[in-house]
Amino acid sequence: MNRPDARHGRGAPENRTPTRFGLAVRESDGDWLDAREAIDGELPPLRTTVTVEKPKTILTRNSSPDLGFDRSINPYRGCEHGCIYCFARPTHAFHDLSPGLDFETRLFAKPDAAALLRKELGKPGYRVAPIAMGTNTDPYQPIEGRWRITRSVIELLAETRHPLMVTTKSDRVVRDIDLLAEMAKQRLVGVMVSVTSLTPQISRTLEPRASSARKRLAAVRALAEAGIPTSVSIAPVIPAITDHELEHLVEAAAEAGAQACSFIPVRLPHEVAPLFRAWLDEHYPERAEKVMSIIQSMRGGRDNDPNFFTRMRGSGPWAQLLATRFRRAVAKHGLNHDRARLRTDLFRPPEGPQLRLL
Repeated sequence: MNRPDARHGRGAPENRTPTRFGLAVRESDGDWLDAREAIDGELPPLRTTVTVEKPKTILTRNSSPDLGFDRSINPYRGCEHGCIYCFARPTHAFHDLSPGLDFETRLFAKPDAAALLRKELGKPGYRVAPIAMGTNTDPYQPIEGRWRITRSVIELLAETRHPLMVTTKSDRVVRDIDLLAEMAKQRLVGVMVSVTSLTPQISRTLEPRASSARKRLAAVRALAEAGIPTSVSIAPVIPAITDHELEHLVEAAAEAGAQACSFIPVRLPHEVAPLFRAWLDEHYPERAEKVMSIIQSMRGGRDNDPNFFTRMRGSGPWAQLLATRFRRAVAKHGLNHDRARLRTDLFRPPEGPQLRLL
């Protein structure tokens, strides 16, 4: 099925406007589409635009029992990787933008992130705990190459000896090995590289602008060889699309030098569900019904289960089967034995205008 607003090289097959907030639904102009068909039959490629965002604070706090951190930093809003399953897509709806193509083409950058964080870390009574990056959108998506906001944040955390956890789907993380390796010597950092599929034909449509699995695993090897604690997240596992690769992904993670591995069954919150269904209709129409049936069997009969404790692992026979297969694969390859905690006792507040008092 060819959708009128689909774009080659982008993840979302449409740009549906969210309805949760009462926004006017956008529709493609029929006359313009007819003209398009008469000219060349193709929509022009969508260009990525970046808008500077000026937030007042940069740390996002959470109290979720499902997460291993209580604070995070997102240098960017939206993500050019275009992963169709991305649970962060609905955040664009809060800006009157579509979680579809808008999410992966209309991006926001926060160049003041490091300056805002410096103020936060310098506050009296600041309590140290690991800061997570990559929890909402990828800190190493393509625009980081020009904006370098992620690196500026890491430079500050290295300066202040503050613990950091990084999650990414990009091999661009190796650019910052110089900083990360020094932090690793003091047990201040851990990196998680997410790998979803080893099959290029799947990855090209599932996560079209993320680094290839081969490059990501090469990044895992480079990080591990530099002494940086590195793990692999198999996220998400999509039944009848990628679940057959689970054991192969665990094996590849071990061979690349990862210390640990984890997995998460696919989640489809809010606008992600209809986008994912449209993606299935576009690329896997012959098994779309089967895929959604299995997902619903793991999510209490719904497209998504938002409840704490079950949303990250699913429930029911299918979820139990995936967990059993994963545990056996991890045990076979000797992973998940050494999960050292990051240190918090080395922190030193950032220097102010008059330098730190000694």
